[in-house]
Amino acid sequence: MLTVDLNCDMGEGMDTDAAIMPFISSANIACGYHAGNLNIMKQTIELAIENKTAIGAHPGFNDKENFGRKDVQLSPIDLYQLVYDQVNLLQLLCRQAAVRLHHVKPHGALYNMAAKNKEMAQIIAQAVFDIDPSLILYGLSGSFLISEAKKINLKTASEVFADRTYQNDGSLTPRSQPNALIADVKQSLNQVLQLVQHQKVTTITGLTISLQAGTVCLHGDGEHAVEFATNIYDQLQQHQIHVKTI
Repeated sequence: MLTVDLNCDMGEGMDTDAAIMPFISSANIACGYHAGNLNIMKQTIELAIENKTAIGAHPGFNDKENFGRKDVQLSPIDLYQLVYDQVNLLQLLCRQAAVRLHHVKPHGALYNMAAKNKEMAQIIAQAVFDIDPSLILYGLSGSFLISEAKKINLKTASEVFADRTYQNDGSLTPRSQPNALIADVKQSLNQVLQLVQHQKVTTITGLTISLQAGTVCLHGDGEHAVEFATNIYDQLQQHQIHVKTI
């Protein structure tokens, strides 16, 4: 039986986390910089424990005004500290709750910039490794986040998306462009099945490209997040694909 990790960005102040959590295997919890706060982090950790869902840190730029989705230029030292502080805090909260931090997935602009910027990816990977070398770095499939983490023997999960469209180079269509988001459940299901079963995706131009799909992400802040989560989970089960943490 095929297995796939289904992850979701959570702890971002949405009221849908509890409805989504039973249908995913990994939760990426905002660390208070782009969204969330200490209480929300603790509550989301408890929710993940209740649902036996793996817990990941979801660090982003310190920019709640733009939800961490605006590019920010930082020095290497400041970038390292940005990631280190957020991941370290969530790991501390996990230890207090007697549960293990499983992975780290950068958020928004931090994620997208590092996917294309080798130096940024290396700094992020090093910060994660320095906190705990057993952590798994979730990064865009085929990007520098994956390659740079592997260079320092940090475990990785190649991430693909259920609710975003793709460019011909394997990058995500920028949110500023038309058709960046997938709002149709059937389109999302077809994309997930194509990625998981065939390790391929059809881009916005109709080109089919290969992508390693180790974990599938859906956004918890999406308008159709609950509907997507339940339908994707059900469809994977119907196709004998088991939803399981990496």
